[in-house]
Amino acid sequence: MGKHRVNVIKEEELAVQKRSGLRINNVSKEMQELQKHWHSVIQTIHSNANVVAFMNSRVGQYLDDHPFVALSLLMFVAVSAIPVAFFLVFVVTTAVMACIGVIVMEGVVIAIGGIALLCVLCGLGALSLGVSGVLSVSYVALSTLVNYWCASRDQIRKPDVNGSLPQKKPGLDLSANAAKSE
Repeated sequence: MGKHRVNVIKEEELAVQKRSGLRINNVSKEMQELQKHWHSVIQTIHSNANVVAFMNSRVGQYLDDHPFVALSLLMFVAVSAIPVAFFLVFVVTTAVMACIGVIVMEGVVIAIGGIALLCVLCGLGALSLGVSGVLSVSYVALSTLVNYWCASRDQIRKPDVNGSLPQKKPGLDLSANAAKSE
């Protein structure tokens, strides 16, 4: 079907040239080369299997019979390709930026969470040191007081080797303070 159309076009061109009194020999060599190149491109397109299959379909036959509709469709596709391409670039760019934004936002949230965790852990470390210090001082003080208190009671209960009670040493006397507080 496509080859038949090309042959018809060639015959029409020859008839127009004969009627107007022009001959093919009068056409410049450059124009002849351009025509040969153009016809080889057309032959390549018409011999393509996909084009042949399309031209044998109902849509292809309709467009072959109605060249104005085919030209309008071709112009619409050509003109609409640029806006569609811009829209697709916009969609892809927006999607990439959204992904990058999510990654950046996630990084910021993780960084803020990490800093907050670091602050909490530092506070807990300082609190642990403070509580450990208070407990250590309390333990040392209480154990010293208990040891002193137990030692002074033991000396009161045990008589001296001579049989007399031991003399009280000047200094801290907890037993006297305990008796006064009762």
